[in-house]
Amino acid sequence: MPTNEERRETAKRKLEEQLERRAAQERKRRILTIAGSTVAALVVIGAVVATFVFTSKDSGSTTASAETTTATSGAPAQPAANGQLPAFAAPADLGANCQYPAAGPASKQTTPPRTGKVPTDPATVSVSMVTTQGNIGLQLDNAKAPCTVNSFASLAGQNYFNDTPCHRLTTGGLSVLQCGDPTGQGTGGPGYQFANEYPTNQYQPDNPALQQPVLYPRGTLAMANAGPNTNGSQFFLVYQDSQLPPGYTVFGKIDDTGLATLDKIAAAGVAGGGPDGKPALDVQLKSVALD
Repeated sequence: MPTNEERRETAKRKLEEQLERRAAQERKRRILTIAGSTVAALVVIGAVVATFVFTSKDSGSTTASAETTTATSGAPAQPAANGQLPAFAAPADLGANCQYPAAGPASKQTTPPRTGKVPTDPATVSVSMVTTQGNIGLQLDNAKAPCTVNSFASLAGQNYFNDTPCHRLTTGGLSVLQCGDPTGQGTGGPGYQFANEYPTNQYQPDNPALQQPVLYPRGTLAMANAGPNTNGSQFFLVYQDSQLPPGYTVFGKIDDTGLATLDKIAAAGVAGGGPDGKPALDVQLKSVALD
């Protein structure tokens, strides 16, 4: 006959298994929601806002990671009432264990960035991006997204972005220029992936707010992905305020010179006249380098 201690251990294991099954179901539901389509209409504060969802075509990954990111200790942060990005509260493990597991073939020869603990100081890192349509200055937010900045800086240092196209411009509801795929097809990546950071890590994984759009303001630099924790090399530059769920890591800002360059690219529109596709102006990244 089992002892009381054995019965308690058995009950504990059953409860843990039940919770894990529920968490797995929730992760699957979120992945399907995010990766199920490329364009969705969301009702935001009584208005219909067109929003764009980055699918596996954009990151070169066909399966979203089951790994989740937890919020900071204490009560999870919430978006501001006016639909802005949430205030940043640093997780206790911020930058403590950056991992870049393999994920498909690399589109351009590269070495994955260093893993483990990475510094959050300096708080910002300056980057100069030279394109065929003008210069774009970036301030990477190392204090909020150190694992992302670590990857971007590593790729820039290896000339991964040099002589690659910005393959996608969106002008219908979502206003971004997407770059970082050496193939120019929206399917390329560096051969590894990594977890989301801010603003995703300001929410508990089961928070319905992760599916609700918030404002990614003009001048935002963020990662494209194929679902939770599938970041690679593709990123997007926001040239007009855009509504997106907070599942896209924000890791920097664009300077005024860069915004002027983006405005010129956006004004020329999409090749063929649609709201989404290759920019009408050919945009090549000639060099991306840390200052």
